[in-house]
Amino acid sequence: MTVDEAARVPVVIVGAGPVGVTAALLLARHGIRCLVLERHQDVYPLPRAVATDDEVRRILQAAGVGEEFTAIARPANGLRLLDARHRVMAEFRRTECGLHGYPQTSMFDQPELERVLRDALARLPECELRGGVEVTGVGPDTAGPVRVTYRDDDGEHELWADAVLGCDGANSLTREAVGAVWEDLRFEERWTVVDVRTDADVRCWEGVDQVCDPHRPTTFMRVGEDRYRWEFRLRDERETARELVAPWLPPSFDGDFEVVRETQYTFRARVADRWRSGRVFLLGDAAHLTPPFVGQGLCSGLRDAYNLAWKLARVLRHGGDERLLDTYESERKPHARHVIRLAVAMGWAMTGGQDGAAALRRRALAVACRIPGLAELAGRDLSPALTAGPLVRRGVRRGLAGTHCPQPWVSVDGRRTRLDELLGDSFTVLTATEPGPSLSALAHSLGIRARSVTGLGDDGTLAAWMRAGRADAVLLRPDRVVMDVVPAGGRDFTSTADWAALLHTTRSPVPAERTALKSLLRSTTR
Repeated sequence: MTVDEAARVPVVIVGAGPVGVTAALLLARHGIRCLVLERHQDVYPLPRAVATDDEVRRILQAAGVGEEFTAIARPANGLRLLDARHRVMAEFRRTECGLHGYPQTSMFDQPELERVLRDALARLPECELRGGVEVTGVGPDTAGPVRVTYRDDDGEHELWADAVLGCDGANSLTREAVGAVWEDLRFEERWTVVDVRTDADVRCWEGVDQVCDPHRPTTFMRVGEDRYRWEFRLRDERETARELVAPWLPPSFDGDFEVVRETQYTFRARVADRWRSGRVFLLGDAAHLTPPFVGQGLCSGLRDAYNLAWKLARVLRHGGDERLLDTYESERKPHARHVIRLAVAMGWAMTGGQDGAAALRRRALAVACRIPGLAELAGRDLSPALTAGPLVRRGVRRGLAGTHCPQPWVSVDGRRTRLDELLGDSFTVLTATEPGPSLSALAHSLGIRARSVTGLGDDGTLAAWMRAGRADAVLLRPDRVVMDVVPAGGRDFTSTADWAALLHTTRSPVPAERTALKSLLRSTTR
């Protein structure tokens, strides 16, 4: 076995799918050098994931590929529930501009996304992608560097990493190294997925259709200008793709009909019981598997990358406390479990079961979906507020904590840009009014910046958001989650001494430092 010349690497990422490459791009934005190891030489050519939401588009923006993704994405209307005769039972409409500044639902072709991500990776000197290699070992789990072994055409190699990110899918070798096992959330069904390219006048509404038919549950969507996807729960494997999609085609159509892909999947709902061992982490399908009914499979993996990247960078570059890395699993795992259970519930409500109660459940669903405001609530439920923890200081008067800050277009010095592009990759304090000297001094001492929303030149989105949340000031994390709040009429960010210890030093402040911080904080709003 040979030891690579650059045998010590800050971060090794196992797997160059969208999650792994996005993680590398985000870490590079924080100045962290990464090596990505991938068994395939090129992008996997067949379509898989096809939908994303506005929060994930914001993540792609943070990774530096926002504009490139816009060029290949197609906004969608949302979700419709149809009965067995294709009559509309309910609509969940999605807007052209959501909280994060993008369409709430976008369709895309995964190979195109992967090419965009890899092209961006190739432009960064901090990142290297090695294709055509097989990772053979990760570990051992010690307090020191992590040993990674891999095999290529030149033989066996080893290197050492300060951290390893396992983005290697459902059959993850990294998950075995972590010692994780699956927790089964009790959903498993066999489905046929058919991707088609045709110039036929396919009957669709520029969104996703779920056909709630107990005999043939189906999901249908338009992915591109001439590309469509159908997903059918298996019933008769002898049916051809043409027979399966016939109800959506004109009766007399006999033109071109290209089956890009036809394959069978087993949809499962699972969560790994642990996501970390030392400096080895699980992301994406290595950590969780979800049925596709709410379109959150890839989205959850990209959320993993965004949550972990800035924390890992904080530890590796800025002396952040190792306990900061514990918050990756404690924040992401409950959210992933929530999304999976939502997908399972949606799947069973629309397609589940052949028992006598199945039809009653579907009729009840159709009635419930007509309740005013329910569709909006269901959309928000895909990304609920993070639970309280070291990096989310929630309380009776801190209702915005754990939620995302909106991203409007803003104008500063005559330049119009998106909010996150202006704020960069750091922490930020946003205030409802001009920050006073004490708050500005506090922000400066902590290496962050205080900005007034009235000085950002936005359309009132941020000011209205803060008024609705009854906040005089908010502290934003690099992933734009609200970490702490000064409530209207409040005095301070009461938890600052605690999170400052996590983020900025490997030791906790001594009592005198803690007292000085609290004294400064309490003077900020007097």
